[in-house]
Amino acid sequence: MSEPSFQDDVINELGEDRLTEIAGLLGTDATGARDTVATTIGAMTGDLQAKADTDDDDGNEVRQAFAEVTEAPLEGVATLGGGLGGMLSGGMMAGVLAKVSKPVANAVSKKTGIPAPTIARVIELLIPVLLAVFAKRAAAGKGGGGAAPSAAGSGADSPIPSPGAVPGAAGAAPAAPSAGGSLGDLLGQILGGGKK
Repeated sequence: MSEPSFQDDVINELGEDRLTEIAGLLGTDATGARDTVATTIGAMTGDLQAKADTDDDDGNEVRQAFAEVTEAPLEGVATLGGGLGGMLSGGMMAGVLAKVSKPVANAVSKKTGIPAPTIARVIELLIPVLLAVFAKRAAAGKGGGGAAPSAAGSGADSPIPSPGAVPGAAGAAPAAPSAGGSLGDLLGQILGGGKK
C-alpha cells in the first residue's frame, strides 16, 4: 500500500464541492478539473523546488517558507475562505505561492490551452488547500516520535520527484530548518511523501 501523492492529498483536501466549482470555472467535468488541478500542482511544486535550489533571495524565501510551515502548522487554513484574501493567514508560504502563481498560470495555460486568467483563478482556489496540505504533511512528519523532526533516512533517498536533489547541505542557507534533517528531507516530506 503506497502513500498518497502530494497531488492526491490536495485533490482529496479540495473535496467534491471545490472540484465542481473548478470544473465550472474551466467549463469541463470533474475529470477535466482533476487533470488541470494535477497539472497546476505539478507546475507549482516544480517551481518551488527549482526556486529552493537557487542561492538567491527567491531560494532563501522558499526555504524560509518551508521552515515556517514545519515550525507552525497552519491548521484549518482551507476553511478560511479561499482566494488571495483567505491566504493572508498562511504566512510566508502564502506569499511564496502567490509569487509563483502568475508564472505557473502562464506555463499551465501554454500546456493546456486554458486561458492564463482562468488558471490564475484556479490557483487562487488552490492556495488555501495547498497550505493545509503542507501543514498536514509537515505535522505528520513530526508526529513520529516527539518534538524533534529527524530525517527518516539519509538525504540520498529523498523522495522528491525532481530531476535533481534540493541542496540541503548548502551551509549558506540561513533559513534552512534548524531542527534536523536537510532541506531535501523537508521538501521530500512535504511535497514528495516523506516517510514510507
